[in-house]
Amino acid sequence: MAFRGIHDADPLDPSVLLLQDRHRSHLVDTEQLQDVLRPRQQMRAFLTMWRLDPRIRPYVIRAGFYGIYRLGHIIIDWPLITCLFERWRPETHTFHVPLGETTITLQDVAIILGLPIDGPAVTGTYMVDVAELCGDLLGVTPPADALRGLTISIRWLCQQLSTPAANADEVALERSTRGFILALIGSFLFPDKKGVHVHLCFLPLLRDLTLTSTYSWGGAVLAHTYRELCRASLDRRCGISGCITLIQLWSWERLHVGRPDFGRSVPFAAPPLPHGLHDDDVDGVDEDVVDGLPVQHGVHPEADADLDA
Repeated sequence: MAFRGIHDADPLDPSVLLLQDRHRSHLVDTEQLQDVLRPRQQMRAFLTMWRLDPRIRPYVIRAGFYGIYRLGHIIIDWPLITCLFERWRPETHTFHVPLGETTITLQDVAIILGLPIDGPAVTGTYMVDVAELCGDLLGVTPPADALRGLTISIRWLCQQLSTPAANADEVALERSTRGFILALIGSFLFPDKKGVHVHLCFLPLLRDLTLTSTYSWGGAVLAHTYRELCRASLDRRCGISGCITLIQLWSWERLHVGRPDFGRSVPFAAPPLPHGLHDDDVDGVDEDVVDGLPVQHGVHPEADADLDA
C-alpha cells in the first residue's frame, strides 16, 4: 500500500483503506487529535499484592501460566505504543510502516509469551451462577461490592486467596491457584481499560488445571489484541485495553525504533527464578524440587497507579 510520504500517513489510493477519514493517523495529521494513549496497567500492582506461594507454583507451571508470571512488570513506552496504533490498519490487520506491512503473528505470541497456540479455543459462557461457580472453584463467594456484572475484583481475589493456610490441602491449593491465574489473566492478558476486574467467563476453563494448558491461550490473546488495536486506531479513542506488553515486546523484537539499549539498565522487573534454576529449566523441573524452593520478587520502582487509584 503506497503512502504520500514517510511523514504523511494518508494513502495514495483510498480504495482499500476505506476508514482513513476515521483513522488516528488522519486525525493526527489534521491536528484533530494529539493525545498519547495511556491506559491503566496493573501488572506491577498485582505482583506487589500477590506474592506467589511456593506451594502453588507447581500448579501454575502445570496450567502453563508460569512464563507469563516470569515476565513481570515492564514499563510501557506509551509514545511508542501510540505510534504503533497510528500505523495499525483495521482493514488489513497489519502495521503500515515505510518499508511495507508487518503484523503480530501466532508464532510471535508463542515465542514472546510462551503460550500455546494450538488446541481447543478459549471460549466461555455468560450464563453462569456466580455464587455457585466461585464457591465450587474458588471456595469463596464474592460479595456484591466485589462484582461488576460478571466481572470480579482482582484486589478481592488477592485478599481472599493469596495466602493459603499453613495446613492447606490440595483442594485449597488448587483454588488459590485458580484465583492467582484468574487475577493474572485480568492484569496482563485480557485487562480492561482500568485493569481492576476480570471476567468470570475464564474461571470454568481453570477447573482442571492439567487441561487448562491445552487451550489455545495464545490464539485468544492475539485475537483480543487485534480487536483492541482496531478499536483504538479509529475515531478519538484515548483509552485502550488488551495485552499492551505483547505489542511492545514484539516491537522491540521486530522493529529497531524505540528498542532499548540492552547494554544498560533494562526496564524489566521479572521476579527472579529460585536459586539454581534457569529459564529453560522451568517447564521440565520436577514439582517436588520446585515445591520446596524459596520465591524472590522484584518490581521496578517506577510503578503505575494502584488498583484503587
